[in-house]
Amino acid sequence: MPMPGGKVAVLVVVPLAALAIVLVVAGPFRAEEASRAAPANAPAQKRWTAVAPGRVEPLSREIKVAAPVIGRIAEVLVRPNDKVFSGELLVRLDDTEALARWAAADAQAALRKRVRNDASTPKGSAERRKAEDAAADAEHAATEARAALDRAAGARRAGRGSQAALDAARVALSLAQDRLREQQDALRKVKAAAGTALPGRLEGELNVARAELALAEAELEKTRIRAPLAGTVLQVQAKVGELAAPSTEQPLATLGDLSALRVRAELDEKDLVKIRVGQRVFVRAEAFRDREFEGKVASIDQVVGPSRINARGPRKMSDVDVMEVLVDLADSGPLVPGMQADVYFSVDTPGRQGSQ
Repeated sequence: MPMPGGKVAVLVVVPLAALAIVLVVAGPFRAEEASRAAPANAPAQKRWTAVAPGRVEPLSREIKVAAPVIGRIAEVLVRPNDKVFSGELLVRLDDTEALARWAAADAQAALRKRVRNDASTPKGSAERRKAEDAAADAEHAATEARAALDRAAGARRAGRGSQAALDAARVALSLAQDRLREQQDALRKVKAAAGTALPGRLEGELNVARAELALAEAELEKTRIRAPLAGTVLQVQAKVGELAAPSTEQPLATLGDLSALRVRAELDEKDLVKIRVGQRVFVRAEAFRDREFEGKVASIDQVVGPSRINARGPRKMSDVDVMEVLVDLADSGPLVPGMQADVYFSVDTPGRQGSQ
């Protein structure tokens, strides 16, 4: 028969063995949880004065390009990731009616000019008439130069044109626009000069026809959706045949300057006193847990408002008010616009408090 002491030994050994098994099994899970709680490669002594959620964005922010008028989409000339220059044609709306109105206005202006030229020149009107004709010709040349640039850019994207031809078209448009400004300035000076006669009836009718032509050109230009800045096409929502409307809720395309990336973080208002312009930060993204991206605070908004990153439906009384903090990244690496990230504000290099 076993001794009572043996029973006691067995009872003590069994719980100890079970505890050891639990510690062995739970150890890796605790280590993994600790690694998730702190930034990768972070020294043990590193401390953060505040942490804020943010979102990666282009240097220019995301530019949503919408149609200025309602119209059917006739042509989409760009795709995501395309590099575009400022003023490049992105989307063309149906321009059948606009072209017809422009052609009618152009013919009317040519007719009025012929009628004016057949009449004698009133005294004191020669210099003004010459300046008016020069300004009108310069405006027409600028319109033609822009159309030529659109054709060169389209041919380049389709593989039918060269970069040299595109560059030459851009230079030609720049020169034409400079010439137009010079002629318009000269016309204003002539009109303001003493002794310049007022336009006669035929000259007035020509000026009205030219104004109507300029209006027709402006209406035609509204069917040309252009890039407002040089950058990269991030998204294209436009589809041929669909109806475009002037709404930023449904943009035709989204652009951005990807020469540098930033993080727009939403800082809890209670942490404002801890943050300064120039302060060093570290950014972590869920997609790259093993990487840290260094940056610094570029600006701090001076307006408190509700969070937009974590907004999910109507605002609640328990929602936290935040201030937007803009962070410049030293090297964005694989980060892409729209990606969510966490910003860790370091206690060193506090800098100075500032605003946009």
